[in-house]
Amino acid sequence: MRSEAFNLCAERHGLMVIIALGESIVAIGVGVTHLAISWPVVVAATLGLAVAASLWWAYFDTAAILSEHALPSAKGDQRVAMARTAFTYLHLPMMVGIVMLALGMKKVLTYVGDSEHHALSDPLYGAPLWALYGGTALYLLAHVGFAWRCYRSFKTYRLGVAVVLVALVPLVANLPALAALGVLAALLITLNTVETTVFRAARDEARHGDHEHHE
Repeated sequence: MRSEAFNLCAERHGLMVIIALGESIVAIGVGVTHLAISWPVVVAATLGLAVAASLWWAYFDTAAILSEHALPSAKGDQRVAMARTAFTYLHLPMMVGIVMLALGMKKVLTYVGDSEHHALSDPLYGAPLWALYGGTALYLLAHVGFAWRCYRSFKTYRLGVAVVLVALVPLVANLPALAALGVLAALLITLNTVETTVFRAARDEARHGDHEHHE
C-alpha cells in the first residue's frame, strides 16, 4: 500500500473517533430533552461536555499527529502490522469505551433531572457506573497500546488514571451521581493538564517540528 493510503487510513480512524465522541455529545442532548432545565441538569451537561472534550484532546492533541507520521514511515510488513494492530484492534476498544461512557452519562442526566423517580443525592451504581468509569478507563488503556504500537511512547499517566478510575468505582458508588461525573471530569482535565505541562517541549516538537522525537 502507498503512503497516501496509510495516511488515509489514519485520517479515517481519526474521523471515527470524532464521530463516536460526537455521538456521546448527542447522548447528552437526548438525555436532557425530556427533562426540565435545572441547575443540576446544566451542571451535568457541562461536565459531560468537559469529559468528551478531554477525550478528544487525549487523541488529537499529539497522538493523532504522531501516529499519522509513524504509519507511512514504517516499512513493508511492519507497516501493515502497525495498521492492523493500531488502527483496527486498538481503535475498537476506544469506540466501545466511548459508547459505554455515553450510556453512563445519559444515566447521570436521568438521575439528576428526573426528580419524580430520583433524588439529587442518589448515587450511580452497578452497570451505569461501570459504563461511565470503565468505559473511560478502556478508552485510556487503548490509547496506551495505540501510542506504544505507533511511536513507542509509553503513556504512564494515562495508564495510571485508567487504574485509578477502576479503583475508584467502589468509592464513587457512595457519591451522588452528579459528584461521580464531576470526579471523572476533574481527573481527565487534570490528566490533560499534567501531560501538556510535563511534555511541553515534546508536544511542541510533535505539533510543529520533528516528529521523530516525542514524549
